[in-house]
Amino acid sequence: MAVLKHIVSKNANYGESLDYLLFQHDERTKKPILNEHGQMILREEYYLDGLNCEPMLFDKECERLNDQYHKNQTYDEIKSHHYIISFDPADRDECGLTGEKAQELGLEYARKNFPGHQALVCTHTDGHNESGNIHVHIVINSLRKYDIPKEGYMERNSDCLAGYKHHLTNNYLRHLQKSLMDTCHRENLPQVDLLSPSENKIKNREYYASRYGQEKLDKLNEQILADGLTPRKTTFQTQKQYLRDAITEISHTAKDVEDFKKQLYEKYQIVVTEHRGRFSYLHPEREKNITGRALGTKYEKDYLQQQFESNHRTPNIHPDISSDPMDILFIKSNLRLVIDLQNCVKAQQSQAYARKVKLTNLQEMAKTIAYVQEHEYDTREILEDKFSSVKERTSNSRKQLNEYSCAMKSHFRKFGNQSSGTRKSPILCLMTYPFLFGYWSRPCRICGA
Repeated sequence: MAVLKHIVSKNANYGESLDYLLFQHDERTKKPILNEHGQMILREEYYLDGLNCEPMLFDKECERLNDQYHKNQTYDEIKSHHYIISFDPADRDECGLTGEKAQELGLEYARKNFPGHQALVCTHTDGHNESGNIHVHIVINSLRKYDIPKEGYMERNSDCLAGYKHHLTNNYLRHLQKSLMDTCHRENLPQVDLLSPSENKIKNREYYASRYGQEKLDKLNEQILADGLTPRKTTFQTQKQYLRDAITEISHTAKDVEDFKKQLYEKYQIVVTEHRGRFSYLHPEREKNITGRALGTKYEKDYLQQQFESNHRTPNIHPDISSDPMDILFIKSNLRLVIDLQNCVKAQQSQAYARKVKLTNLQEMAKTIAYVQEHEYDTREILEDKFSSVKERTSNSRKQLNEYSCAMKSHFRKFGNQSSGTRKSPILCLMTYPFLFGYWSRPCRICGA
């Protein structure tokens, strides 16, 4: 099985792409790893070839072509495109895929799909994050060097001419994915359908955010364990993954769309918006919605409506959680007085923000304790009694206000009926009591007058 990734680069230094392919780099910082003498370390195993260029002179030849056509001269232009064909580790263990064979397939793929471009094709066998999967890097200059025959997936006349830039359209991307699938089927490698939308759509940026967030959370949990406490959370969640987990849980119990929206908001403070037949979700720590399409097909309206229909036919089984241990580090509350550091993505990404949140949380907790002591809420029973008393007084005040409103409406209608046909009396009345204008035309909710 193979997947295709695409990365664009505006870096004018083409030599850095060559260095990345040849030398070991830190996967997090993308900086080269140096030995004790300050020199870069070659990768243990790699296979490198060039198309329409000498691989070791890739940077110079690309710069020469750019100068010839006066392209890629400004900082905001895309200088190169980086495609990665990543094979599954099972292809190596079960299907006998080797680095040499992967390099051969990568060269064939590059010649077929990127003709006319200067390209580097390099195969690594170490895998990302020491996973051991074989993957092929294809780095092409964004400027085309030679004319090529026009293909059906090309939307512009310039897409086949020398001196014009590479444009990855949706049709072009589907062509690249289909070409990779055909290659894997021909080589008897298991392959998933790359053309169908993914049920759980996790992009490269979210993957790295989840990985680095987990590393920071592990370090934080080590400090908590060292203090003799038990961490409340051991698995880091991105905002998108928070939405996925919440939607998956609620969708198994909701009976319809309204019930789905209500449960999501009451339990997870997630606001669901429906626009043009599509769902979008507002994370409690965001100001911008995340569409269901960005999460995956399992979180779009059509799939969820099918799930709601099946829920009508399947009885709900609620697990017994009475014996579950209670978290002691953070108590979830709708009051939002404090921020949960272990669940705040921004705090995980910024130590400065995390320190600021800690100070703010301490201040808010101190204010809460002072308020409780000032009003002598020594026990939960006293607090509940006080709440019931305030609630009862509020209800009585609301009833009195409705009675006064009803009486004043009746007075206005009676005053208007006794007028001599002129429009002076009601107008003068409204001028005298402008704040009662809203009650002029609406019937009373209590007596109907």
